Parts: sequence; C-alpha cells; structure tokens
Amino acid sequence: MELSAHAERRAARAGFLQGLDPRIKTLGLLLLVLTAVLVKSPVPLVGLFGFAILLASGSHIGIVGLARRVWLPVLLFTGMIAAPALFLVPGDTLATVPLLDWTITRQGARSAAFLIGRAETTASFASLLVLTTPWPHVLKALRSLRVPLVVIVILGMTHRYIFVLLGTAVSMLEAQRSRLMGPLSGREHRRLAAASAVVLLDKALHLSTEVHLAMIARGYRGEVHLLDDFRTRLSDWIVLAGFLAVAAAALGLQ
Repeated sequence: MELSAHAERRAARAGFLQGLDPRIKTLGLLLLVLTAVLVKSPVPLVGLFGFAILLASGSHIGIVGLARRVWLPVLLFTGMIAAPALFLVPGDTLATVPLLDWTITRQGARSAAFLIGRAETTASFASLLVLTTPWPHVLKALRSLRVPLVVIVILGMTHRYIFVLLGTAVSMLEAQRSRLMGPLSGREHRRLAAASAVVLLDKALHLSTEVHLAMIARGYRGEVHLLDDFRTRLSDWIVLAGFLAVAAAALGLQ
C-alpha cells in the first residue's frame, strides 16, 4: 500500500515523463522494452540502461530508491536463475570454485551477465511507466493501443484485489493479536497460520463475487473511463520520435 501511494505521488509530480501523453509514453517505453529484449550485444544494452537512468533523473525519480525497489530485487531473482549458466555453458575457463571443483567459463559469465542486464533494463523501463503514470491512465493508454479488453480487465481487477486482500489480512491479524492472552507454541502458530489462510481465501472469494456483481449492476463492462481526456501535442510526437531513434540506434549498434 505504501509503495502504491509512493507511485501515485511520483506520478503527480512535474517531470519529463509525467508531462507526456500516457499513450505516447506507454508506446515509447514498451518499444524500449522490446528493444532491450531483441538486442544481442552488451554495448547497446548498456546504452539502453543508461538511457533509463537519464529518463529517471529527468522525471525526478531517485536513483537510490529505484535501485532499492527495482534493481536489487531483480538482481537477486534473476541472479538465481542465471547462476547455473556460469558452470553449464561450455567455454574457456575463467575461474574454479574452491572445494567444489566447479569451473566457471568466460562464455557462461557473459551469458549470465547479459541475462541480468537485460532483466534490469526492461524492469527499469516498466517501472518508469508505473512510477510516472497513474494506474487508471496506464489502463486507458493500453486500451487506446488496442490491447484486448480481457487483459485490461485482468490487470485492473488484480490491482484492485491486491489491496482488498491486504486490507482483509491486516484486519484479521489485528483481530488475532487482540485476542491472544500469551505466547503460542510453534505448533499452535502453524495451525493458526493455516486456518487464517483458509479464512482469508474464503473471505476473498465471497467478497470478489459481491464486488463483481455490484460493479456489473452499476454499468461496469471492462472499459476504463476517465474524467480527463488524453491530448497529444507536438512535443509528444517529438519525444516518441526520439524513443524510436534510440531503439533504432540500439538495434543498429549490434
């Protein structure tokens, strides 16, 4: 909840990406994500990552916060996936792990580093979109780009029910703590946690059905409606052309 509120505050600030038409911004950043996936050389990938840092600085998004919330988790998660490549990819010996006698190859290290760099770059562009755009505007922009309605509904309802589940879980935790008279044993803790998970899922199922019926009764059909309309200016098209130039340069460098 705190991270979502932080993203909403960032999106309301004045900045480079915040001032763009959400449709142009979404299209441009998705194009850069696709470019980062397609490049097969480290030089353009490093250039794209540097461009992401430049966009973050121009949009008043702290590099330290971006590293803590995006880069470090992606590094840990992708690092676990890429670690076997250090030993499984055949090639020239780079180092040997003591005691285990595992050989790290130069080609394996390159493959692992490239996978991590690609994940960091794509996650950076995706995070910039979310941190500089209110969530309803993101959904509206995706729908304007002809994304299927079922995808928009899944994204919107998932985002909504994350907070419903969090609120219900916090309420249940406070209710449990207010009724405990003393410390519990490990077995009692595990039994209480299992029972709480079952109750939480049951509450979520009933609540989701009620909310869905209430939304349908009020005219919800999956479309995203906003009070303010999007307006594309000449500067937005110039920025989109700049994104296209960066993507073309990255693909051309390889």
